[in-house]
Amino acid sequence: MDPAQIGDDPSLLIVDDDEAFLRRLAKAMEKRGFSVETAESVAGGTAIAKARPPAYAVVDLRLEDGNGLDVVELLREQRPDSRIVVLTGYGAIATAVAAVKMGATDYMSKPADARDVTNALLSTSDELPPPPDNPMSADRVRWEHIQRVYELCDRNVSETARRLNMHRRTLQRILAKRSPH
Repeated sequence: MDPAQIGDDPSLLIVDDDEAFLRRLAKAMEKRGFSVETAESVAGGTAIAKARPPAYAVVDLRLEDGNGLDVVELLREQRPDSRIVVLTGYGAIATAVAAVKMGATDYMSKPADARDVTNALLSTSDELPPPPDNPMSADRVRWEHIQRVYELCDRNVSETARRLNMHRRTLQRILAKRSPH
């Protein structure tokens, strides 16, 4: 890793409530030349963002005490040039769109390795990425669509079920499951 790519300010904030993942990613990013600070909650992430807004950030979407997009929004206010990658184990197009609208530079599904995160943080290209080697399955596309409608209905299950012409309990079962691969 060329430290010149990182720039003059190597500060990196990683916010994730998975302690083992947080430690591994922090260690790997330090080896790549970043100056890492970590937080395991929205409260911890916002405190660091206010006190020392970093040049780079990796923020988990779902944290025990709230939504990682709150950290993204505050970071964007505190340091508009900050490059932010949002990570989540519950990847959905609707949340990706929300993350980018809030100011995230990129959005990645877990598990993501340090190489992918570094490439996303340092990417300056506006080119489209190459087509995926493993496109989404039909089940995954269906799940993504349901998640999008659910987000557009402000997470109201009854309204989402009505718009999808689906029984509310069926929708609740689908929403309770993890995304298909």
